Amino acid sequence: MSYAFSRQTDPHVDLSSLDAFNEGAPFATFDRMRREDPMAWSDMASGETGFWSVTRHADLLELNRQADLLSSARGIRMEDQSPEEVEARKTFQETDAPHHRGFRALVSKAFSKSTVAQFEDQIRKIVTELLDVALAEGEFDAVDRIARRLPMQMLAQIMGVPQEDGPWLVEKGDALISNADPDYTNFVVDQLDSDAYRMLPFRSPAAVDLFDYANGLLDRMDAGEQIGVLNLCREPTSSGAQMSRDEFRNFFCLLVAAGNDTTRYSISATIHALANDPALLGQLQRGEIASWEAAADEMIRYASPTTHFRRTAMRDFTFHDRQVREGDKVLLWFLSGNRDETAIADPYRIDLMRQRNPFLAFGQGGPHICLGMWLAKLEVAIVLQELAKRLTGIEQVADHAYLRSNFIHGIKHLPVRVRAR
Repeated sequence: MSYAFSRQTDPHVDLSSLDAFNEGAPFATFDRMRREDPMAWSDMASGETGFWSVTRHADLLELNRQADLLSSARGIRMEDQSPEEVEARKTFQETDAPHHRGFRALVSKAFSKSTVAQFEDQIRKIVTELLDVALAEGEFDAVDRIARRLPMQMLAQIMGVPQEDGPWLVEKGDALISNADPDYTNFVVDQLDSDAYRMLPFRSPAAVDLFDYANGLLDRMDAGEQIGVLNLCREPTSSGAQMSRDEFRNFFCLLVAAGNDTTRYSISATIHALANDPALLGQLQRGEIASWEAAADEMIRYASPTTHFRRTAMRDFTFHDRQVREGDKVLLWFLSGNRDETAIADPYRIDLMRQRNPFLAFGQGGPHICLGMWLAKLEVAIVLQELAKRLTGIEQVADHAYLRSNFIHGIKHLPVRVRAR
């Protein structure tokens, strides 16, 4: 029996709904929008201000480069935010140049390709230990046993926090970024009054606990202690600016949530693909992969865990004959760009040997390209390598389930049965 990576057939899904991705990505809707209305206006069912949707690959590249036209400093989520809320919740993701450039330069050194390459042995050790436990069981939830555990264990090492804190941080990070899914939080953002938490990341009470944890790290750093890469965040930029305690707490929440979840859902999509297409595992095992990095890129493109980022128009402009007004919300749907057949051949097929793969899962082309890109790519590549070494077969044995979110798309439960070597 096949359990496909679901592709909804309704061409008119309400993208503003938190339930829009419950049965898989609404690819039919994006296909229609790319063909018929590549700069489409959508009202929000919640009554909040509507938004423009950019869905074509070439348009995403063009507009993502224009930070002077489309600002990140007024929020990066679909929801409305007051200036006070944006200020209280901002990280350097919610900033424009030169502020963004200065703080990004501080932390980017810790996540560069050459620096991340030095973590290969640690990542492989974590993966093999996780597989030792999971494969001995024979049948397990691949998200729980592998995909959910690897990113946070590795991130804990990089941040310099105790490994035993990892499960708690994962739990809090899930409650934060998965604030619409009752599997991960008892404070579902659209089902309870979240106004009391509107100044906190994702309007989530989980941020209070993460702030307390971050305060402890700040106190230790202020006392002169070196804690992983976190001290880099508080060094002065080239212009002399320094990340405030509020900004650090928000940045720590971002690291815990985004640094774990997006890689998790890339790994879960990877395992799902192997479990439903035996030819892929055979291809890996026969040594037909020319580049493991390219194979990881293809799986991350296919997963596209971050569906979109929002920008705000800084002035009136016209695009595809649509008049965008200053202050309008403009959503860059990277997930749609990763299925655009004009840029990526046969985009609904996994091709581990894809020669041309200009995928956009990391926000490529813009100033906010994902800091953790190289770490995510290496983790997915090592998972592919180690599964190929350890398995003679893998199959999905029951339905998988998707995260309730229109911001992060991914499989949250994946029951599989394996045959180990």
